Amino acid sequence: MNAAAPSPEPPAAAPDAAPQPPSLRSRLLRNVLGPMAIAWLAGGVVAVGVASVFTQRAFDRALLDDAYSVAASVRPTRDSLELTLTPREVGAVLFDQTETVYFAVRWPDGTLVAGHANLYAPSPVGGASYRFSDIHYQGHALRAVTLERGGERPFTVIMGETTQTRQTLLRNVLVLSVLPQLGLLALLAFWLRRAVDRDLQPLAALQHAMDQRDVHDLSPVAATASTSEIQRLGEAVNGLFARVGGGVRAQREFAGNVAHELRTPLAGIRALAEYGLAQNDPAAWREQLERIARSEERASHLVDQLLAMARADEGPALRMGPVALDVLVRDAVLRFLPRADAAGVDLGARGIDDPVAALGHAALLEGIVNNLLDNALRYGLAPPQTPRSITVEVVQEGDTVTLCVVDNGPGISVEQRGRLQQRWSQGPEGQWLRQGMGLGLAIIARYAQLMEAPLRLGDAPGGQGLAVSVTLPRA
Repeated sequence: MNAAAPSPEPPAAAPDAAPQPPSLRSRLLRNVLGPMAIAWLAGGVVAVGVASVFTQRAFDRALLDDAYSVAASVRPTRDSLELTLTPREVGAVLFDQTETVYFAVRWPDGTLVAGHANLYAPSPVGGASYRFSDIHYQGHALRAVTLERGGERPFTVIMGETTQTRQTLLRNVLVLSVLPQLGLLALLAFWLRRAVDRDLQPLAALQHAMDQRDVHDLSPVAATASTSEIQRLGEAVNGLFARVGGGVRAQREFAGNVAHELRTPLAGIRALAEYGLAQNDPAAWREQLERIARSEERASHLVDQLLAMARADEGPALRMGPVALDVLVRDAVLRFLPRADAAGVDLGARGIDDPVAALGHAALLEGIVNNLLDNALRYGLAPPQTPRSITVEVVQEGDTVTLCVVDNGPGISVEQRGRLQQRWSQGPEGQWLRQGMGLGLAIIARYAQLMEAPLRLGDAPGGQGLAVSVTLPRA
């Protein structure tokens, strides 16, 4: 006997999807129509309540007038009281097309003089002459009034009537006050929905355009400005596209420039290595290795400057604080001193004998000093038979501190100073020496811009050389 195949297990229940948030349309309608419906409902309740009070007063007044009419027809006799109304007159007083009216005239002790025998109602209190009350008589709910009359022979008149007319009138008031409001609310909801749909149509069109947009398409999106909020949203989206597009273009340009600049030293290193491998003379190997080391140094310097420029382009939120310029400058000079001695350059500093603090960013200021000293050592070539010198000066003037690097090299012409602060721009000395990539001054300018510190390029004192200064507020 074949065993029955096991039944497949039911698939695991998919986890509940996250609830979708309500649409802006439904939220607007709910937030507008909800309070309005509550306000209208409260207004209807108040209107019905006011109408009920005044209707009750009007019917009560008519009932009291009937009680006065009956009391006016009661005459004292020698030993008793008598109702002077004939049966026809009593019928006329008690006549009502829709209601049944009852009455009773009683002595103060409750003895019936005329009218319905079992009709009783609460007596007035507090010195009042009449009192309204709700009673039951012969299975009917009645609205009654008790009227007390004084004199030689006091008596009490009780008048009661059914309340069908009152209830019908209140029901009609309720229907006629609520139904029109519900109709107006429905009409308002219809109009408001159409108005909201019309006003949100540009937002839906913007959403559709964004959904259909290609990932590489960063052109401005067309947004119909039906409201100022949608106009600002469209401007913000297009502004974001512009910034992203600028960043993408900058990245592409940056990547292309990096590839272009790194191709040359890497190709040179490969050529030198291949040439060295083809030689059998150890002296040739050493010469090629030294040339490879110099090429690698140039490539490493390029990578360091590219990383510095990338960090500067990120534009982080800087926290400015006091920076000890005397310590920063002293450390930088000591760091570059071996290189300056090897190149025969007199490197020194002035204005750091006493503590000097400026308001800035320590990492950016260190980057500025490092790049200025590196540029001065690379390009600050003094005329023949003239000793080369580089001086870092810190000058305090009032509420500002100026950090300046001065060399006695060829300097930079006024026409070239603005251009050399752009990326990949080199002066004639850098092109002739085949050193650098045109990023040093661009990095310095960007660092100064991030600290909102004015950067100035001018002639060195005496007219020979270049002076680059950054001015910071004093801490």
